[in-house]
Amino acid sequence: MSLRIGILGAARIAPTALVKPASSSSEVDVVAVAARSLERAQAFAARHDIPVAHASYEALLADPAVDAVYNPLPNGLHGRWTRAALEAGKHVLCEKPFTANAAEAREIARLAADSGRVVMEAFHYRYHPLALRVEEIVASGELGTVERVETALCFPLPKFSDIRYDYALAGGATMDAGCYAVHMARTFGGETPWVVSASAKLRSPEIDRAMTAELRYPSGHTGRVECSMWSSSLLKISAKVVGSRGSIRVVNPVMPQGFHRMRVEVDGIPRAERFPRRASYSYQLDAFAAAVLRGEPVKTSAADAIETMTVIDEIYRAAGLPLREPS
Repeated sequence: MSLRIGILGAARIAPTALVKPASSSSEVDVVAVAARSLERAQAFAARHDIPVAHASYEALLADPAVDAVYNPLPNGLHGRWTRAALEAGKHVLCEKPFTANAAEAREIARLAADSGRVVMEAFHYRYHPLALRVEEIVASGELGTVERVETALCFPLPKFSDIRYDYALAGGATMDAGCYAVHMARTFGGETPWVVSASAKLRSPEIDRAMTAELRYPSGHTGRVECSMWSSSLLKISAKVVGSRGSIRVVNPVMPQGFHRMRVEVDGIPRAERFPRRASYSYQLDAFAAAVLRGEPVKTSAADAIETMTVIDEIYRAAGLPLREPS
C-alpha cells in the first residue's frame, strides 16, 4: 500500500518538506494540491508533477483518492483546516506551530484521539538521527545530572509585510522560530519546563520580532530559549545541554543535512559526532507513513503539541503580549 497525500495550499515550504521527500519514497505519493484559486493550484501541480489540482481546500478534503493531507497554511489556519481534515476522515501532517494557542491545541488533540486518525506536527528535526542521539546521550546519564539547557533559532526576515509578522494570522517570532527553540528545550531537557521570565523585542504592539525566555524544569535544572526574525542575532541555530560531568553543543540541530557540528565533552574528554546528510524531512515523512500504514507511534503527536503550545502561551504572557488567536 502507498499513502496518498494532498497538499492544502501552494506553500513555499511544500516542495522541500513533502514533494521532494515523497519523490524518493516507495510508500508515499503526492496526488493532489489545492489553492485559493484553480490557476494557482494548476501552476503548482504542473511545476511539481502533481496529478490533480483542486480549486478549493474543501474540494481536496472531499477527494476520495486522498488519504492524508499536509497542512502548511499560515499559523492561524492550522487548527481550522486540521479540524476540517479530521472531519473528512483524513490523516494530517500539520506544519508547526500546531495551532494558534494551547486551548486550540487541546481541542484538536481531542478530535484527533476520537477520530482514530494520525495527526502529526511537522517538527522534522525531531526525526533526524542527530536529535535522537542528543536525546539518547542526555537520557543515558553520560553528562551526569542535567543543569542547564539552552536552545536558539534566529534568522533574518526583514520583509515586514511577510505573513509571519501578521497578528491576525497568529504570527510572531516565538510562533515561527521560537516554536523550534521551545520544542528543542523540551526534547533535550527531558521535561516540559515552566517560564520564569520573558522579554520581547517588538515589531508592532502585538508582534514580537525577537524573544528570550528563562525556564525552569520540574527536576530543578534551568533553561533559556532565544528566537528572532529580526534582531542583532542575525543567524543562530543551536542547542546546548550542560550536566554535572559534561556537555553537548550542537550547531544547526534543526536542519543538520545542510551543515552541522556536534561536540560532546565528558570528564574533560571531547569528541565530535557526525550524522547522515539525508534530509530531516525524509525521516519525518518515513515516520508519518509508518504511523498511517503500520500504526507506529510518532514523536510529535497532537498531545505533544499541547505541551509546546502551553510553553509558548506562557512566554507571551510573561512578556506582556497577547496570546495568538485562530484566524
